[in-house]
Amino acid sequence: EQTLRYYCIQKGIPDKGQILEMMKMTGIYEKRKSKCGTLSLGQKQRLGQGIAMLGEPKILLLDEPINGLDPSGIIEFRNLLRRLNEEKRITILLSSHILAELQQIADVYGFLSRGVLLEEISTEELREKCADCIELSLSDTAGYCVFLEKTFPEENYKVLPQERVRIYAPKRPGEAYSRLAAEHDIAIKSMQILQSSLEDYYMKLKERGAGK
Repeated sequence: EQTLRYYCIQKGIPDKGQILEMMKMTGIYEKRKSKCGTLSLGQKQRLGQGIAMLGEPKILLLDEPINGLDPSGIIEFRNLLRRLNEEKRITILLSSHILAELQQIADVYGFLSRGVLLEEISTEELREKCADCIELSLSDTAGYCVFLEKTFPEENYKVLPQERVRIYAPKRPGEAYSRLAAEHDIAIKSMQILQSSLEDYYMKLKERGAGK
C-alpha cells in the first residue's frame, strides 16, 4: 500500500480511492500491509501492474507481465486486461515471448526481431493464416471454385497464384475436395494439408526477414 501511495505522490496523482481499487484489481489487497521484500515474484509482478495502472493511462505498456504468475494468476491478469480495455478504454501494448498466451487476448499483433518490426497483422488475418487448411494445385482453379461454392457453400477459400486453391478450416475430410475435382474432370496436380501454430508463423517471418 505504501509503495502505491509513493508512486501516486511521485506521479502527482490524487489517491481518491485508486490505491484501494488497484490492490483489489490486481489481487494484492490481502498483502497491503506487507513490505515489498517479503512478496513473492508473482506478487511483485502484480504490484508492478498496479503501479503502471495508477492514473488510468490512455496507453499501458507491459513487458513480460505474466512472468512469475501461477496459472490462476495468469487467468486473473488476462481478465483484468480485458476489463481495462473494455471498461476504461485503455489501449494495451503487451510484449511477451509466450505466444500461446497472446492468442487469447490480442487484437493486433506486431512481430519483432532484433528491434525490427517484421509484420503487423490483425487477429482475424492471423487466424486465417494459421488455421488448418487444405491446399490444392489444379488444372482449372476457376472451374473448381464454381463447383466448390455450389457444393460446399459454407467453405472459406482463397485462390492463390500458380493455379492453387486454399481452403481454410475445412469442414470435411480431404477426400471430399479431391473427389469434387475428379467428379468434374479437373486434374489435381498436388494436394496437401497445412497446419501452422503461432510459433511456426513467427519463425517463418524471422526466416524471411533474415533472408532480406
